[in-house]
Amino acid sequence: MSSNEVPQAPPSESGTLRDQPGSSHPATEANTSRRSFLTRVGGGAVLVALAGQTYAFLRSLVPNVLYEEPPRFKVGTPDQFPEGVSFLDDRRVFIVREKNTFQAMSAVCTHLGCTVKFRRFDRAQTGTGGGAPSREQQEFLCPCHGSKYRGDGTPYAGPAPRPLPFFRVEVSPDDGQLIVDASEETDREFRVTV
Repeated sequence: MSSNEVPQAPPSESGTLRDQPGSSHPATEANTSRRSFLTRVGGGAVLVALAGQTYAFLRSLVPNVLYEEPPRFKVGTPDQFPEGVSFLDDRRVFIVREKNTFQAMSAVCTHLGCTVKFRRFDRAQTGTGGGAPSREQQEFLCPCHGSKYRGDGTPYAGPAPRPLPFFRVEVSPDDGQLIVDASEETDREFRVTV
């Protein structure tokens, strides 16, 4: 090596000279731009997730539409109902008529909500001499789990925890039809006289 020659720095691993102070390295710029890109993508993903959760929370405050029948409904004029018990299948209600008085009783079993069936039967009276006349009885039977209710809706067999509820009945001033309000339960003594 001669005295005029200036020693050169050894080549770096990539084969280029080591960075001089004040010069920018292209690999460092690529790393910085990749890091900032991933930071932006990650931040955006967090914002999208938060926006989705906020929307779900706000949507839960708005009730869904229920396509249920209204709890207050007309069932017909009083002369359409014969003496005794009539079942309205579409409303799951029994209309009980005794002369000019009317009651509405639920046909929904108080155990698990099955529709109870009405049954009439004859039961011999006890305590009278031979050839005892029979007396008509009525009851409501649940076909799902065997609950039995007396004619007044009181349970006497099976898993039913409560009596069948009675609903408020009134007469419409417009057309004279009976109106059943299934949202308002009454005691079993409540009757409407027409």
